[in-house]
Amino acid sequence: MDFVGTVWALLPPVIAIVLALITKEVYMSLFIGVVTGALLYTNFSPVGTIEAIFEVMMEKLGDSWNVGILIFLVFLGIIVALMTRAGGSAAYGKWAGNKIKTRSGALLSTFALGVVIFVDDYFNCLTVGNVMRPVTDKQKISRAKLAYIIDATAAPICIIAPISSWAAAVTGYTNGDGFSLFLQTIPFNLYAWLTILMVIFMGVTGLDYGPMKKFEENAAKGDLFSGKNDYENVKENIISAKGKVIDLVLPVIFLIASCIICMIYTGGFFEGESFINAFANCDASMGLVMGSFITLVFVFLLYLPRRVITFSEFAECIPQGFKMMVSAILILVLAWTLGGFCSTKLEAGAFVSSMLSGNMTATSLFPAILFLVGSGLAFATGTSWGTFGILIPIVTAMFPETDPMLVVCIAASLAGSVCGDHMSPISDTTIMASAGAQCHHVDHVSTQLPYALTVGGCCVAAYLVAGFTKNVFLTMAAGVILLFAVLSFIRYRQAHKCDMMK
Repeated sequence: MDFVGTVWALLPPVIAIVLALITKEVYMSLFIGVVTGALLYTNFSPVGTIEAIFEVMMEKLGDSWNVGILIFLVFLGIIVALMTRAGGSAAYGKWAGNKIKTRSGALLSTFALGVVIFVDDYFNCLTVGNVMRPVTDKQKISRAKLAYIIDATAAPICIIAPISSWAAAVTGYTNGDGFSLFLQTIPFNLYAWLTILMVIFMGVTGLDYGPMKKFEENAAKGDLFSGKNDYENVKENIISAKGKVIDLVLPVIFLIASCIICMIYTGGFFEGESFINAFANCDASMGLVMGSFITLVFVFLLYLPRRVITFSEFAECIPQGFKMMVSAILILVLAWTLGGFCSTKLEAGAFVSSMLSGNMTATSLFPAILFLVGSGLAFATGTSWGTFGILIPIVTAMFPETDPMLVVCIAASLAGSVCGDHMSPISDTTIMASAGAQCHHVDHVSTQLPYALTVGGCCVAAYLVAGFTKNVFLTMAAGVILLFAVLSFIRYRQAHKCDMMK
């Protein structure tokens, strides 16, 4: 029996996701998903299955983009370890702790930092998490809540930022003036905008529901992890008493600047390309590696001459930073392998494409359908880039450049891809958010899921409006009004329940 290009191609990630949510063991769940994919691909050949597993895994580890991301993670881990050892993180935490007096202030400050770091979602997740953990811990905010704020300001921010690795990726999937088309999709990218509004609403009102409510109640009692702390045995660095706020702020600013410069360098900016074209054609993975390495050299020159740390302490932080990223690297490798079976070997994308191309009779419903299909595919495969890489060519083939439905449908594809990616346990961005917050991965996924589903449901309704009106103001108004109505209703029910219990 041939399972390639059929609905069976979606089975491996479904198994991995269900097992992860039930058992709370993400490594074994991902591995079982990989084995399932290999079994389907080889028609249950025992020897072929083993060969296929390591063939795909080595293929993914041999990909220059993936290797660049892994190297970037290691460099960033070392930089974080150095900032901690130098006392920069502690000094910033103390300073911010004196300035930020409330839970709302801590949440909104975390959100604001996430918005500022818009260049790349990996960079966003790890930087925001490591900078803001001391602040949110002091205000007794659960690590699951911190992970949600980080995740909500990673991909949703990057997908509407013109200068980001995501904008470059989208531009590469479109025909003609892809950057101009991307700019036109920004107002229609409802999942990103509604997620931002939801984070602000929750930060101001203190609303929590679903599993997150229990995590926040436990955090208020002092248990930030609700009993599941994967990082309790991680050896903490000795902190220098000479560290200052500048020892954190300067490396972070330098890292942002160097990553941007290196990304446009890989796109040919210094060879005559315009800034926009350089960003559109950049190699984001190589840019992040180069930028993080240059920052590591900068940190060496910043700390050692001032004797904030010694040369031996600098050297000790190298393996320490690597150890911090081992968990994230292992999950990424397994997730990439699982995604490789789904997309390349079992051709899940081809199955989805054939489903879509044969069901295009109701054009006005297409934005909502695209959003749902994109969400499902990104959830199952754990990749938003791969998902909109499948959907955008379908959309561009269906609508001419002058048809306003082209912009609406591409925006719906992007929004659905980010929505599914936001919910998926095997998404690399979700994994990075867990690592940045130092939160148990399955706890992050289970607490974030109801929030993402709330926003996603509002997006489906709003994209129905978009399909019939093609008007950005009516579409945005429908989404915003519905979101605030749902959140206000949940808040009212919680308040009413509390009154009944008194």
